[in-house]
Amino acid sequence: MATAIIEKESKTLADLLNAVGDVPLDRIRFPVGDATEDDVVRLLDGDDKHICELIDGILVEKTMGLRESVLAAIICRYLCEFVEAGDLGVTFSTDCPFRLRPGRIRFPDTGFISWDQFPNGELTPEAICDAVPELAIEVISDSNTRKEMELKLHDFFAAGVRLVWYVYPKTKSAVVYTSPVRKKEIESSGSFDGGKVLPGFTLPLAKVFAPLKRRKKA
Repeated sequence: MATAIIEKESKTLADLLNAVGDVPLDRIRFPVGDATEDDVVRLLDGDDKHICELIDGILVEKTMGLRESVLAAIICRYLCEFVEAGDLGVTFSTDCPFRLRPGRIRFPDTGFISWDQFPNGELTPEAICDAVPELAIEVISDSNTRKEMELKLHDFFAAGVRLVWYVYPKTKSAVVYTSPVRKKEIESSGSFDGGKVLPGFTLPLAKVFAPLKRRKKA
């Protein structure tokens, strides 16, 4: 599949970039076109750690600044409290790779997986997770392109993800997707809702963004 993209579909470097969502060139890592899951694990576990998604033989590095990392951690903390209280499953951080299909590895920034996805209700030791998260969350970084996130959205739902949240730090807003074409925009005064995936869970965006600024001294 990777060879087909490089040799048959991609006649130029621009074609290759288009296939992975027009990401900045400095996020493409070698080898190009024949990269494997072993390369994903090697880069993730190396001394110079790199989180790279695999898109049909192409490694695309996932970059997050401090702000994006902190926001993902804040959301994960609130999710974890709710999920653990109900023994619903597990939450995860941005360095957890998911095999959405052969040749397609994605790293959501955080999210939720129910115990139903694991045999005997117990985590498995594989380096790349075959379980599909019911909720996948992405905090949008400056280097993320619109096309990249559209491709990722389709990957998530094609694999069985039921709910996707895209968080936009610059506008302190978010978009909630229940399918690639069904979405709800949330302003800074609004709240996340777990819907059918996490019934009863709510999280105001104000709570998510508040820790980015020091509280005023009394």
